[in-house]
Amino acid sequence: MNQHNFAATPPGRPGDHDTESLVVDCDRCVVRSPGACADCVVSVLLGPPVHDPVQIDEEERAALDALAGSGLVPPLRLVTVTPSSPPDPAGA
Repeated sequence: MNQHNFAATPPGRPGDHDTESLVVDCDRCVVRSPGACADCVVSVLLGPPVHDPVQIDEEERAALDALAGSGLVPPLRLVTVTPSSPPDPAGA
């Protein structure tokens, strides 16, 4: 499994994030492709996805948000599928 522990903000919401890091699992990214990964901050700053996780703290998150907001690095391109709840058999 290729993953990075990486602080990130959802696309379109720079600076609006909680105080915990986010696990970026590149294997679960639904837009993973050579083109998308090449334009993702994970690949730009850390190189291609690796098996060793990287922990980014809140100050580093703020710095990455500022760099991405200024156009100096691309934003995180991670898109994952969130499992939905199974249907309620009672229909409630």
